[in-house]
Amino acid sequence: MSTRPTLSEHKTIAPDLPAARLATRLAFLVAGFGVACWAPLVPFAKERLGVDDGVLGLLLLCLGLGSVVAMVATGALSARYGSKPVVVAGGAGLAVVLPLLTLVDTPLTLGIALLAFGACLGSLDVAMNIHAVDVERAEGRPLMSGFHALFSVGGFIGSTVMTFLLSVRIGTFVSTLPCAVLMLAAIAAARSRLMVSAHASDGPLLALPRGIVLMLAALAAITFLVEGALLDWSALLITSTGRVSAAQGGLGYMLFSIAMTAGRFGGDSLTARIGDRATMFWGGLLAVAGFVVLLTAPATALAMSGFVLIGLGASNVVPVLFRRAGSQRAMPSALAVAAITTTGYAGNLAGPAGVGIIARATGLPTAFWVLAALLCLVPACARLVTRHA
Repeated sequence: MSTRPTLSEHKTIAPDLPAARLATRLAFLVAGFGVACWAPLVPFAKERLGVDDGVLGLLLLCLGLGSVVAMVATGALSARYGSKPVVVAGGAGLAVVLPLLTLVDTPLTLGIALLAFGACLGSLDVAMNIHAVDVERAEGRPLMSGFHALFSVGGFIGSTVMTFLLSVRIGTFVSTLPCAVLMLAAIAAARSRLMVSAHASDGPLLALPRGIVLMLAALAAITFLVEGALLDWSALLITSTGRVSAAQGGLGYMLFSIAMTAGRFGGDSLTARIGDRATMFWGGLLAVAGFVVLLTAPATALAMSGFVLIGLGASNVVPVLFRRAGSQRAMPSALAVAAITTTGYAGNLAGPAGVGIIARATGLPTAFWVLAALLCLVPACARLVTRHA
């Protein structure tokens, strides 16, 4: 790595690498924990405001809008000032805004609160990935998969804790307080351990994705699109085809999530052994094979194993894309990471809607075949993506 900061590079000031690894893991945990804490509160918000599904859907879009706007701004801020202050501000903001989501009692105030919550989540998401790239570069070994696995763990813990607190009927506001305290404590613990980076002061604050970053962003959008589509449509697919009963509809996404988390916990050692290109190529092929099994296997048990194959195959694709965003030279790495995060999030939002449009015209199985076809681009592009280092 060059010792001179350029438009696309920066140097880290005296990093304590074990501490920096811990801080990054805490940031990913907080992000997953925070967004998972909000999900169980949605029915309570709908009841409190007395709105219908249409209005609620528009309000929930505010969260996505806030995230996207913040993601673009975060890439620019991190490119100039480093990721540490943004990680701290985003994580603390999540903790502060979460209880407010239970207090607002009009659609307007909830929309504003969700914009703020989404902005905190989006800024944290981008900044923690930029910091993860910095830590991985300083370590000189794959770490990204393990970091991303902690997001899933945080989501599981957050949904479990919030569901338990709500189930004992102590009220939505009171339920959010211990969750907010946990997030603030984690961010406080991470603050002194985050790496301080000296970024180039003469670089652009905004830059459009270009060169290899365009391909990285497109592949991220496809991978996140598949994940979003599985979240919203997998239950309907396996119940409408008679694979399982309605009560067991969530089994498919559960298998996918478990496999993806497990794959990421083992992903760093796998990537260190076989390299980014092989990880991306064989992972993409395995995910495509999972779709084929899911859609064609005659036995239900075998078909359900397709979700496991998809989760294992896709688990380490996104970490490879982020790693490559940090090593490319087409544009500043902070802006490249922001571009990948933003397009990935957009793909996650657009995926369910796209599947719905195709399913209405040709049927849900055909829509899933389209997902498999899109996913074929991952192994097809593996050599080109990893050639640019």
